[in-house]
Amino acid sequence: MMTRRDRIREKIMARVRIDEVTGCWIWTGPDSGKEGRGAGYPRMSLGGQTVAVHIVMWTNEHGYIPGKKELDHYCRNRLCVRPEPKHVEMVTRKRNILRQWEARKAASQIGHNGGPPMVCEEA
Repeated sequence: MMTRRDRIREKIMARVRIDEVTGCWIWTGPDSGKEGRGAGYPRMSLGGQTVAVHIVMWTNEHGYIPGKKELDHYCRNRLCVRPEPKHVEMVTRKRNILRQWEARKAASQIGHNGGPPMVCEEA
């Protein structure tokens, strides 16, 4: 007999594509849209409620998320729902913000083609 956890895992995995390169479990279902707070995160219906898939998957596999903690996409892919340390991790708000800042800083140092940023040498 399938448990509730098994049914939830099965429902999520039915809409997941595994990225062979990154190992991310990419959600192929609906997301929260392109704008606003929480934009681009995976969403699904569960028990009549719209919920964040990565949070459901985490709590389904690991349990409760304490009030002072939140989930961070360590892999930097908002559509990843893999509840493992190199993908989604439970961290403090401070750690999550720091990682976001570091990721943005690193991205700004990369040029449009993945190389170093273009610099005008005549200036």
